[in-house]
Amino acid sequence: MKLAGNKAIVTGCSRGLGHVVAQALWREGADLLLVARSEARLRALAGLLPADAPGGAGQQAHAFAADLRDPDAPRAILAEARRLWPRLDVLVNSAAIGGPIGPLADNDWGAWRDTIQVNLLAPAELCQRSIAWMRETGGGRIVNLSGGGAASPRPNFSAYAAAKCALVRLTETIAAETAELGIRVNAVAPGAMDTEMRREALASGLERAGSTADPRTAAELIVYLASEESAGITGKLISAVWDPWRTLHQHAADLAGTDVYTLRRILPEERGKAWSGE
Repeated sequence: MKLAGNKAIVTGCSRGLGHVVAQALWREGADLLLVARSEARLRALAGLLPADAPGGAGQQAHAFAADLRDPDAPRAILAEARRLWPRLDVLVNSAAIGGPIGPLADNDWGAWRDTIQVNLLAPAELCQRSIAWMRETGGGRIVNLSGGGAASPRPNFSAYAAAKCALVRLTETIAAETAELGIRVNAVAPGAMDTEMRREALASGLERAGSTADPRTAAELIVYLASEESAGITGKLISAVWDPWRTLHQHAADLAGTDVYTLRRILPEERGKAWSGE
C-alpha cells in the first residue's frame, strides 16, 4: 500500500470529494484524523471504512468535529493530531464552502468573509501549523484543493474564486519555502463534480451545467501526491481531469524550476501580439 503507516488529516470529509478522499487514503493504509462540521456524518463515514483495516490491526480512523469558520479550529485540529500521533505525514485541505452567489456588489459581506475564512485562512493556518510540525519530524506532504475561479475568472462566485486562486498561489509559495525541508506542497483541480456545492450553484441559475468529473479520479491523484510515488513534484497545480498525472513522476526533473502547472501572467508575445510601448 502506498500510505501504510502514514498519519493523515483530511478536512471536509463528511461529504463530497473529501468523503471519497478519506476512503481512498484508508484503503492505502493511512491512519486518519477525519475533520468536518457534522459529528453525525463523521460517525457515518467511520462506519463505512472496512472493519478489516487494510493497513493492519493497528490502523485507526479518528473523528474530530470542527467548524472552519471558527478561527480557533485549525489550532484545535492540530492539537488533536499531536495528541494522537508522534508525527504528521499528510495534510489534505478539502473543506470548502460555495459562498454567496451573485455579483459582488449584491453579496452579503458576512457570508463573503466566511467563505474566505473557510476556503483560504483556515487551510493556510493548517498548512502553517502542519509545516512547523513536519519540519521537526523530517518532512511530509500537503495537498490543497483548488476549484473553479483559481485559474480564470468565475463571475458571480467572487469569494470562492478569490479564495481558491489565493490558495493556489499560497501552495506555490510555501512549496518554495519548504523545498529543502522534505515537505512537498501541491494543489489539485478536481474538475466539476456532482456535489451538494455544485448543485447549489446550478440551482442559482448563474452556473452553466456541463459534464461532471468522477471524484474517485481526483482522490487517486491526491493519493499519488500524498505518496512517495510523486517524489520531486512540488509547487504545482495539477488537474485530475486534464493532466497526465499518473506518469508525472517520470518528468519530475523537467518540472523542477519551471512554471509548468503554475499560475502566471500571459504576455502579448505569447498570443502573437507585438505591441510597442512607443
